[in-house]
Amino acid sequence: MDSLRSLRVNGSRLLERLHVLAQIGATPKGGVNRPAYSQADLQARARVREWMRAASLEVSVDAAGNLIGRRRGREPELPPLALGSHVDSVPDGGSYDGPLGSLAALEVAQTLAERRIALRHPLEVIIFQNEEGGLVGSRALSGELREEELGKVAASGCTVREGIRLLGGDPDRLAEARRHPGEVAAFLELHIEQGGVLEAEGAEIGVVEGIVGIRWWEVTIEGAANHAGTTPMRQRRDALLAAARFIQAVNRVVTRTSGTQVGTVGRIQAQPGAPNVIPGRVVATLELRDLEEAKIGRLYRSIRAAARRIARESGTTFGFREIHANSPAPADERIRHLITKAAAE
Repeated sequence: MDSLRSLRVNGSRLLERLHVLAQIGATPKGGVNRPAYSQADLQARARVREWMRAASLEVSVDAAGNLIGRRRGREPELPPLALGSHVDSVPDGGSYDGPLGSLAALEVAQTLAERRIALRHPLEVIIFQNEEGGLVGSRALSGELREEELGKVAASGCTVREGIRLLGGDPDRLAEARRHPGEVAAFLELHIEQGGVLEAEGAEIGVVEGIVGIRWWEVTIEGAANHAGTTPMRQRRDALLAAARFIQAVNRVVTRTSGTQVGTVGRIQAQPGAPNVIPGRVVATLELRDLEEAKIGRLYRSIRAAARRIARESGTTFGFREIHANSPAPADERIRHLITKAAAE
């Protein structure tokens, strides 16, 4: 145990590999554009596969298209300890979102190989596929990916089904990729902070309490399209004006509730979209996130109530259709304790 505590990864090698990966799909503004199943995504995965082999890992692709490097343990029958992340990105994404966790996991495996240290458990480095397009690879691993989602078109233009085949998986055998409870001893991911809390507090590391639950709705607001020049203000049923009030209501409901929950209206489209026509229809999105699923439900009900009031006062109607849902996943207390202890040393 003392020998493991004295281990240090090769930080220079990790940074160099992050730099190399950042060149694949690099954008003029310094970000990366590597949507799942794109040529850039395939190139990044190929490079990571090379590094996995250099780290003496047994490399494979599961039925869902996840890239996996495995190092045997002293007791191979034990469930593996898993580390990893993803290498696909959102459009104009950051260089560290995903690659840091992926390459840090790889660096741990390579350091163990170089020092000829075998853990009691097997070790797996997992590069999940299409994480940014709906957590596809990780949800396949947990058995949550549904058959109807395979037809969804990713940002690269491929369907998920086509993408899985492109990566070397088999969408007709997805059940084989599933890991049941107990089949993984623990999973750990190092992730760059995407907010500014740690920086503001001068902290070098944060211990994550859990992965928040996420729910998305498509919100449709119906009013009445009419000529802007001939319709008096008091007679208008302006769907965009109602939408503006709705956005304010979302912010008000979320910020007036104690806690760390967040709410976002991230997309809005007014129709018919002409300068001289009062918007008769608006389609927007609503996203709510929190560690407590019950709180997400309470926030949603409060927002629906606010929408009903806006509808009555503006002569519009609101329709909500849920389009995505991920349940919260609290982090294991034992691992949180170990990270806290290690960070203090």
